[in-house]
Amino acid sequence: MPFKRLSRMLALIFACLSQAALAESVEEFYRGKTVTILIGGSVGVSYDFVGRAMAAHMGKHIPGNPSFIVENMPGATGLIMTNTLYNRSKRDGTVIGMPNTNVIFEPTLKLLSREGGAVQFDLEKFIWLGTPVQEPQVMMVSRNAPAITLDQMKNTRIIFGSSGVGADNYTLPQVANRIWGVKNEIVLGYKSPTDIFLALERGEVQGVSAALSTLLINRSEWIRDDKVAVLMQFGAERARELPDTPTAIELAPDAQSREMLQFIAAKFALARPFVLPPGTPPDRVRALREAYEATLKDPGFLADAKRIGFEVTPIDGDRMTQMIHAIQTTPPQTIERLRAIINP
Repeated sequence: MPFKRLSRMLALIFACLSQAALAESVEEFYRGKTVTILIGGSVGVSYDFVGRAMAAHMGKHIPGNPSFIVENMPGATGLIMTNTLYNRSKRDGTVIGMPNTNVIFEPTLKLLSREGGAVQFDLEKFIWLGTPVQEPQVMMVSRNAPAITLDQMKNTRIIFGSSGVGADNYTLPQVANRIWGVKNEIVLGYKSPTDIFLALERGEVQGVSAALSTLLINRSEWIRDDKVAVLMQFGAERARELPDTPTAIELAPDAQSREMLQFIAAKFALARPFVLPPGTPPDRVRALREAYEATLKDPGFLADAKRIGFEVTPIDGDRMTQMIHAIQTTPPQTIERLRAIINP
């Protein structure tokens, strides 16, 4: 057979195969498939619990009802998983990533690797499904402390407990020192938030910054019995449980501080993000977004969330995409100010 004729025949065959692939429906594609959720953390942590709850219920809301598996990929605070998702994972709708929120800030803050050298992804090219959970942080002091308001704390030293430099329970008291001129002294070395809670009850420390959910699960009586003064909450908006406690953004004394606090708040708003690699086909993106939203209302998922101990407070993919853009376009001077606070 002449070469030109063979080439034409091969081209026709490939064209037909391509048309068939394009004509394949979402249901046909997913039938019999397995979708993998890559989690940028270890088994048994909060990220893992949320990811597994989603994996247990999301498949039944996708046309074709694919099965789901979870693959934990810890290392470098989630950078390994995020780099893998962006550069090596399939882009056909069978892989979903769940990066650590610190990764979302790495391209700008550059704290996890030297000058961001380990970042091999573009956040704005990812396709964001959303987060089922927001995790506001609260700053509080014991009612027995010598100062229980920000104004009083400008002239009185308050001792805060922390698990280490770079942890939220270190960064947020430092932010308060820099922005409001308070005199927080931070004592390092506590292993966990519950250890700091015990230290506050013993009088070793007088203040703590912690995730609101951790506080409500472990020490809800502190709020109920007014044992602590909650100074502010670090989140995009006031939490339902603390409607009378202002956000740090509301208390910001100037525009630059407000920008920095909005940047910080995004971390706690985007607490458990789900994301697709770039290039995922649009029809499958739509199906996965619809399935993600349906899962958040699924009675089985909601029951699992209650059992695990997290409240479903979702942010959808469109809003998340806007928040990622805002993070990426934060003014450099604001970023440098925050870096100086985190790494004094």
